[in-house]
Amino acid sequence: MPEPIIRVRGLTRRFGAVTAVDGLSFDVGRGELFGIVGPDGAGKTTLLRMLAGVLRPTSGDAEIVGVSVAARPERVKHTLAYMSQRFGLYADLTVAENLDFYADLYRVPRSERPQRRERLYQFSGLEPFHDRLAGKLSGGMKQKLGLSCALIHQPEALLLDEPTFGVDPISRRDLWIIIHERVAEGVTVVVSTSYMDEAERFDRVGFLHEGHFIAVDTPAGLLRIFDGQIVAVTARPLEKAREICERLPDARRSMIFGDKLHVSVASAETAAPKIEAALAGAGVEVVAMTRVPASLEDVFIQESEPQREHDA
Repeated sequence: MPEPIIRVRGLTRRFGAVTAVDGLSFDVGRGELFGIVGPDGAGKTTLLRMLAGVLRPTSGDAEIVGVSVAARPERVKHTLAYMSQRFGLYADLTVAENLDFYADLYRVPRSERPQRRERLYQFSGLEPFHDRLAGKLSGGMKQKLGLSCALIHQPEALLLDEPTFGVDPISRRDLWIIIHERVAEGVTVVVSTSYMDEAERFDRVGFLHEGHFIAVDTPAGLLRIFDGQIVAVTARPLEKAREICERLPDARRSMIFGDKLHVSVASAETAAPKIEAALAGAGVEVVAMTRVPASLEDVFIQESEPQREHDA
C-alpha cells in the first residue's frame, strides 16, 4: 500500500448506550480509493463525520496528513474536503455563486479561481448551467455541484458520504468518472456506500457492520474468502422458493438478487438436484438453475452472519 495519508486507531463513538463506531483501526494510502460499504445504520456517516473533524470521537483518534482529528479538528478541515449526504448547497445562489462562496470559505486566492472554476466546469459538465440557481438543478447535477464545491481548494483527501444515493444511472456514472479522475491525480478518496454493486470500484473495501469492520481487503481478496458455491435459481413464485430453500439442510443461505434467488451451498453439484426436487415438490416452477460466481454481497452476508449469530 502507498504511504498512509489517513491513519485510524481505535476510533470509537458512542451515543448514550449505543456504540455507533466501535474501535476501528485502519490506514488509507495516498492516492487510494477506499470504500466503506455497509447497510444503513452500520456507522458509515458517523465514521466519516469523525474523520472530517465534524464529530468528536468518544475515544481513539485518526490522523489526516499527520493532523489529529481529536486534538485539532479545525486544522484537519484545511487538508480535506467532506461531502455529506446532504451537502450544504445554497439553493438561492447560482452554480457559479456557490463555487465562489466555497472558494471564499477555503480562502482560495482570487488569482487562481478562474482557472480552478473552469477545470471544475470541464469535468462536471456544469458550465452551461453556471447561472442557474442550485435549487433548480436535478439531483444528479446537485451532487456534481456539491463535489465541485468540495474540490475547489484542491484537497489532499476527499471524504464522500453516499454520493450516489438517489442519483439517476447517468449521473451516477458521471460521478464515478469524476472520482476516478481525482484518484488518478493522487487525491486520496474515501467513499461510503450502501450499494454493494459499487464495492468492486474501490482499490480496497472495508465491510462495515454494526460499527466495526468484518473484513477489509481488495475486491478480489474479499471474493477469495467466500466459503462455498452459489446456485442461482430463477423460479416462480420467488419468495416461496426462498422460504423453501431456507429450510433445506444443503442450503446455507438464500437471498433474493433481482429476479433470481442466490443459494449458498457447499457443493453446487450435490445441492442443485436436491434444491430442484424440493421446489418442484412444493409446486414452485423452476425456470432455470445454474452455478454463478459469488458476488461481494454474498461475501458480506457470509461474513456478517457470525456476528448476527453471536448477537442473538
